[in-house]
Amino acid sequence: MEVFSKGIHRALVPLDSNMENVAGVELVESASTYRMVTQMDLIKFLKGHEPELKHILNQTVHELSVVVEPVFGVTNHTKVIDAIKSMRAGSLNAVPIIESTNPTNEDHSLLVNVKTGRGRKVIGTFSATDLRGCPVSQLQSFLPASVMEYTTSLLSVSANMAGSSPRELVICYGESRLGEVVDKLVANHVHRVWVVDRNGLLEGLVSLTDIIRVIRSSLLE
Repeated sequence: MEVFSKGIHRALVPLDSNMENVAGVELVESASTYRMVTQMDLIKFLKGHEPELKHILNQTVHELSVVVEPVFGVTNHTKVIDAIKSMRAGSLNAVPIIESTNPTNEDHSLLVNVKTGRGRKVIGTFSATDLRGCPVSQLQSFLPASVMEYTTSLLSVSANMAGSSPRELVICYGESRLGEVVDKLVANHVHRVWVVDRNGLLEGLVSLTDIIRVIRSSLLE
């Protein structure tokens, strides 16, 4: 939990060792078999122990101060190529797609800070995961298109091919219980939930890293 609470998304765990009574670096170097463990694996494990964690899972995300700001997003008119450049520059794996308030005069090539984005509705998510699943030839044709065109068309095709429904926007509210947010993360297999007000306007986000951090802190108290 300490490792994942610092923003590490996955880690290799040595399953066995050729040496006895060793630990740390020596154990890692001597192990012949490893297994990948992710933040989601840990969240699923904690969800399986919900009764023991009720004291924190029943609190709201605002009570736990787990909502992160600022959040940087793109508008629904941002081109895919500009979104990729912005995310790379900001070291972001995913951004919310925010409804533009001024399509003509707004600079859609720049990231929108949540402070200036307040009062805007979150209408989608654009993530690195979406890009990884797209063939290079198709991705090149989508580079000049908007992020909304990309997410609604290509991802809908992928969902139909997989026999599943198109991905829904995963959101929560400031008064949502942490347990409810965990349920949404696991059910939708996403790494973050956008926090909105009752009108769907962006307020912040809650990530796997934030959840693991607050649960770890509560267990150490």
